[in-house]
Amino acid sequence: MTLSLICLFDRFRASSFVIFARMNIGFDAKRAYHNQTGLGHYSRNLIHSLAEFDPQNEYYLFNPKRSGVFCFEEENVHEVLPHTFPSTFFRSAWRSSWVKKDLKKLKIDIYHGLSHEIPIGIQDTRIKSVVTMHDLIHERYPDQYNSIDVRIYRKKFRYACQHADRVIAISEQTKKDVVAFYGTPSEKIVVSYQSCNPAFARQLTEAQKKNIQLKYGLPERFFLYVGSIIERKNLMNICKAVFILRNEIKIPLVVIGGGTKYKQQVKDFVRQNNLEKRIIFLSEQISARTSKTFQNAEDFPAIYQSAVAMIYPSFFEGFGIPVLEALWSKLPTITSTVSSLPEVGGNAAYYVDPQRAEEIAAGMRKICSDEDMVNDLREKGWQQAQKFAPQICAERVMNIYNSLMA
Repeated sequence: MTLSLICLFDRFRASSFVIFARMNIGFDAKRAYHNQTGLGHYSRNLIHSLAEFDPQNEYYLFNPKRSGVFCFEEENVHEVLPHTFPSTFFRSAWRSSWVKKDLKKLKIDIYHGLSHEIPIGIQDTRIKSVVTMHDLIHERYPDQYNSIDVRIYRKKFRYACQHADRVIAISEQTKKDVVAFYGTPSEKIVVSYQSCNPAFARQLTEAQKKNIQLKYGLPERFFLYVGSIIERKNLMNICKAVFILRNEIKIPLVVIGGGTKYKQQVKDFVRQNNLEKRIIFLSEQISARTSKTFQNAEDFPAIYQSAVAMIYPSFFEGFGIPVLEALWSKLPTITSTVSSLPEVGGNAAYYVDPQRAEEIAAGMRKICSDEDMVNDLREKGWQQAQKFAPQICAERVMNIYNSLMA
């Protein structure tokens, strides 16, 4: 961890806080244990940060089934699994409703639904509840979802916003959407930005980065895309930008993420335009598929710090965690002018219209040719990232908990 980040954390530790009574805080931990994308990262980072910076509390993670990928080793963090029939068989029902019995047994003071949901009927207990809303993508782009899934999400999300004691929105954009689509009172919603794994802030040695490059067969220089390969995240236009630059810039694009139908459309474009050597789908390679440190993202900081730039021109995001990870990594970032992305990138990103592949290509060309701009983006990115330091984000959430118990 760099000196400036350590100093920032020390300053917060030295400041005076109101001391509240010890609390038992419960979390819907399904995604903390099993999700390898944004919802999982948010859940794990918040739990780790709260356990570290507010150690007087006990944190209970309600997990429907054991995980072989992620774990929590803090002494004040406790995994809770369904342990009697029928909960051990109907795990989904346990998570969505029956878990209330376990919450009462463990004397949980506050239950936090970390991803859009709270147990049905929790408002009829004495347990305070908080729900984090990440985005309402299914409302904005229902055609990109199965119609049944849209109805399920709408019902669960609306219920949570209606019955939770407090709603956390991870961006101003998400708060606006929750008010607009579900009519949730604005005063019930608190914007609390997320952080990312502190590992991204640790500058690695050239030897460490080289080891990871060799492990995954990465090229010496590469652009990077990280995220699910779905239409909204716009990998197709990134590939079109690579095609535009095919005779100018030989730097390949490394893609980390999975997908299905849309991914196949992207791969068809890659094949039809002879870009197979220019677009590397790293997640498909055996070295990645068989590596636990790839699956749990432990190797990602080294990959980020080895890249030329992060390319993330998404059409819409509730937050955009790869942008923040790139800022922490001092990795120049090309992202979109829309939704929450300017909230995260601030003045530290190169912004493009996500509809225009030629603008994405122009940004990639600029990063390859303008060293002064690259250095400026690195420095501004590091400064922007300080606004999302783990302790700052944990403190905001803890203030919400304390307000409910006051």
